Amino acid sequence: MDSNRQRLSRRAFLNSTAIAAASLIGTPGLFAVEETNITKRSSSPSSKENDQYKIAVCDWMILKRQKLGAFQLTREIGADGVEVDMGGLGERETFDNQLANEQVRQQFLDKARALNVEICSLAMSGFYAQSFAERPTVPRMVQDCLDTMKAMGIKVAFLPLGVRGDLVKHPELRPAIVERLKDAGAKAEAAGVVIGIETALDASSEVKLLEDIGSKAVRCYFNFANALQAGRDLYAEVRILGKERICQIHCTDEDGVLLENNKRLDMHKVKQTLDEIGWSGWLVIERSRDARDARNVKRNFGANARFLKSVFQK
Repeated sequence: MDSNRQRLSRRAFLNSTAIAAASLIGTPGLFAVEETNITKRSSSPSSKENDQYKIAVCDWMILKRQKLGAFQLTREIGADGVEVDMGGLGERETFDNQLANEQVRQQFLDKARALNVEICSLAMSGFYAQSFAERPTVPRMVQDCLDTMKAMGIKVAFLPLGVRGDLVKHPELRPAIVERLKDAGAKAEAAGVVIGIETALDASSEVKLLEDIGSKAVRCYFNFANALQAGRDLYAEVRILGKERICQIHCTDEDGVLLENNKRLDMHKVKQTLDEIGWSGWLVIERSRDARDARNVKRNFGANARFLKSVFQK
């Protein structure tokens, strides 16, 4: 091979190597290591600017509870992900969880992948109206949720203590709740996942509750509406809880007006506060529906998703 051809071949080799290296560097997660902050984990590509905050909706609130159609509707709404419910509870021994079926689980995972819609968390929303402290089959319910999380690669579960587990109104339930959450936390820790609890407590009391539970796998699933309805300083509560205790956020208020029209919830100040404490993760739209048009899913959740993206992902 003459010298000109040698130079040309070497240049072509270097160019192709550089292109290959650049493509690898731009591949999300290829060289990633395990994050200590679970809120930073992501399973689909997104821009660097959007990695800190992602927007999701609750499948039961968009009237698609554990239905495949939730993914298409989430995409039409314009959210990045969906919080999938474990199914109804009522007086059953455990959740009416269709995802326990391997074929159904795979359908959900395939649909999410095809539409580029992430599953940000699994929700045990049945406990909104049931007693976590008193139901005898709670260990089985929690285990069913953890098993589903493991099978689907989901890292966060939402557990509301609800009206029958309200520790402000029913402080006598605290010992039972702490004991059950210690057990749930140990199982979640072994599974490498997090259970996010929603309580009616103020931030300082919630910190004390988490300390009593003593598990890094039980954290706060913060709901703006709880602080606002109780007349507490939402932004101060975020700072008290801090980035390591908050695993995810229901980033809405009670129903009445859309987020962009809510005068008691300054979303720009929310972002400033979260930026200051260094938090990142999923902001999940639960409510804040226009009371005049409450069942118009696309209008309510689409408007709220657009507004949150304009604040958090601009």
